Amino acid sequence: MPYFSVVIPVYNKQTDIKATLLSALKQSFEDFELIVINDGSRDDSESEILSVTDERLIYIKTENRGVSQARNLGIEKATGTYIAFLDADDYWYPNHLKVLYELCKAFPKAGAVTTNYEFLHPDGYIENTLFNDIDKAYVGIVNDFFKSSLKYRLIWTTAVAVKKKVFDSIGNFDNNITLGAGEDTDMWTRIALKYPIAYNDTITATYRLEGGNRVSHTQTLKRVFAKLDKFKDEEKTNKSLQKFLDLYRASYALKHKLAGDKKTFRFYYNSIANKKNISNKSAVLLRLPKPLLMFFYWLKQKLKKSNIHFDIYN
Repeated sequence: MPYFSVVIPVYNKQTDIKATLLSALKQSFEDFELIVINDGSRDDSESEILSVTDERLIYIKTENRGVSQARNLGIEKATGTYIAFLDADDYWYPNHLKVLYELCKAFPKAGAVTTNYEFLHPDGYIENTLFNDIDKAYVGIVNDFFKSSLKYRLIWTTAVAVKKKVFDSIGNFDNNITLGAGEDTDMWTRIALKYPIAYNDTITATYRLEGGNRVSHTQTLKRVFAKLDKFKDEEKTNKSLQKFLDLYRASYALKHKLAGDKKTFRFYYNSIANKKNISNKSAVLLRLPKPLLMFFYWLKQKLKKSNIHFDIYN
């Protein structure tokens, strides 16, 4: 039985998946299985996957059902004590699993262990994270997961490993959330509410931000977003959780305003539990008419081409 089961869902990633697989197979810690779920790819992802040969690689091909179901299938097939996740266009440094293993051993009661990560922008710019109340070089249990996740998310899917027994307790990824509309946030929130989270500030993973990952208003209307109100009872007594969720409510409201869905915009805007939880910048953006809001998105993308990066939400 391997120590880690690494689950990689793949959908139309022919240009990236081979490099991703090789980054996993070059780990200095070698006690793992690699479960690759081809979620109905229509490009040449399969041939790229099959070009990589390693006895630890398990290949499963399914019809397209979405990333949550692909990950859940990987969890079902996993035989490891811990399950690590790797998105099909991201990379691990060679020490990633070793650092996670050391966290697992040092903090056995943690439900999830995670490392620091970096963002790689299409222009080559590398953006580093900054977590509230987390010192540089910190290794240990996180005191307040939600407070530490207000600017950047302390857990990011490609940097985390979860004890398999945790899924038996809290359930798998929510299959009702579609097209990357918060299934990760929903999962990490459920885990953090029930289990300690162990963290190592070493950067061991790279999150590749593709140029194609820009706001798609049509896609927004097709997505089923995470049901944040499921945590209403918990946020009554957990102000950090409330602020964390309010930031997402504001973000979802802005996305639907851009997409022209006034009804859903009002739903998320009115769901913000405390308007003081969102930044002044977000508050201004929420009040802007759609044309002006679209201008700011256009400006953000244009400035990116000049290597000027900023976040409109914070």
